[in-house]
Amino acid sequence: MAQKSYRKSQLIAFDNVAAGHDGVLSDPSGAVVIKPCSQAEVDFYHSVAKEEHSRFAAFIPTFMGTLELNSEPDPAAAVVRTAIMNPTEAGQSITESPHAIPNAPVVEKAWAPSNGGKIKTNLAIVLENVAAPFKKPNILDVKLGARLWDDNAPPAKRIKLDKVAEETTSKPLGFRIAGMRTWQGATASAGSDSISKDGYRLYDKHYGRTLTSETIRQGFEDYFLLGRGGIIPNVGPLRTVVKRFIEDLEELKSALENEESRMYSASLLFVYEGNRDALLDALAREKDEPANGVNGDEASEEEDDEQQVPAVQGLKLIDFAHAEWTPGKGPDENLLHGLRCTIEVLEGLFEA
Repeated sequence: MAQKSYRKSQLIAFDNVAAGHDGVLSDPSGAVVIKPCSQAEVDFYHSVAKEEHSRFAAFIPTFMGTLELNSEPDPAAAVVRTAIMNPTEAGQSITESPHAIPNAPVVEKAWAPSNGGKIKTNLAIVLENVAAPFKKPNILDVKLGARLWDDNAPPAKRIKLDKVAEETTSKPLGFRIAGMRTWQGATASAGSDSISKDGYRLYDKHYGRTLTSETIRQGFEDYFLLGRGGIIPNVGPLRTVVKRFIEDLEELKSALENEESRMYSASLLFVYEGNRDALLDALAREKDEPANGVNGDEASEEEDDEQQVPAVQGLKLIDFAHAEWTPGKGPDENLLHGLRCTIEVLEGLFEA
């Protein structure tokens, strides 16, 4: 297990996120997400390394280790030490998602886990930045579950979260939109209609809470830039993107149906390439990729990097502060209900 050190002054805050989480940081390259967390979440990530969870492991961000924010008199001299774990060192055999996000050059945009506000801790978890392979990532955070609290939650928190579920789509559908950001193009005007300076339209948690079971489709229409009542075109890159999301959700559902777990307030993180030219290029290069490797010649790392296929879309399950394996209790139907309803809504986008 290798050690990597950062000066605290080198770490930067994320402000480009789908659903905000206070205190989330990154390294200067933007390749990782550094999120304050509880020991329980760290333990859960370690537990996923076991062979029996390999199908599930394909659908969570790569766990790179933990980080300790050391308190020192001189903040500029404070050092963050990260233990970077190679999954294979823990005996993990990861099954690839049908449409796993490939390695690609880091970009500025980032996502951050969305479970709750800032917590008082020196412990942080270090994860891959799932949005890094994309030029202009369109990001959607979907909070899963009708029940959002675990067994250790105090009565006041249970009442509060149950009220949120009752007043949103969480209760009837088992999910709600927690936030999203969609790129509007290079000519979008910053400051107008919730558009940021880098051309993204931002949707916070309040947007998702205005949607009902009858209007939830509008949230996905906005995410895929379809317009009100729009449907997925019969041909074109967007059809491919949505069909891949459905395939990934079906595979994740199947994996969770074969696990005995409880994951309260976990989220689905959707990412797809928002720059149309980059998306078309990624799809075209995917078609060429098999032909590039048929001769079996070994290429240098530099050549491999140059030939790396850019990302089209990706799906991950995130936020495991309230997750555990529960042998003997069966699959997590609270989570699965939300997954099934999400699939139904996406499938409905192909129809008027």
